[in-house]
Amino acid sequence: MMEILFKHLPWLYLAGVNLFEFFAMYLDKQRAKKGKWRIPESELLLVGLIGGGIGGLLAQQLFHHKTRKLRFYFIFILGTIIAVAIIYFSYKR
Repeated sequence: MMEILFKHLPWLYLAGVNLFEFFAMYLDKQRAKKGKWRIPESELLLVGLIGGGIGGLLAQQLFHHKTRKLRFYFIFILGTIIAVAIIYFSYKR
């Protein structure tokens, strides 16, 4: 049972971090529209970098949020590459 959990742990991690990034971008966009307190860009970028790039890129396109800031594209693409590396190396062992 534990072996199965550990085998799927990278997928669970990446699903969680990408869902978190996606909803954080959505929440930040909604708050921006209402002029309310925002999520710091550094936090959005950090979550994107630690594997949440896919969720960030998807949220950018769906919500038209942070699309003019090239550092978000760069970090989200780098985070996507990191996510692919996590999956690759988890199955390579």
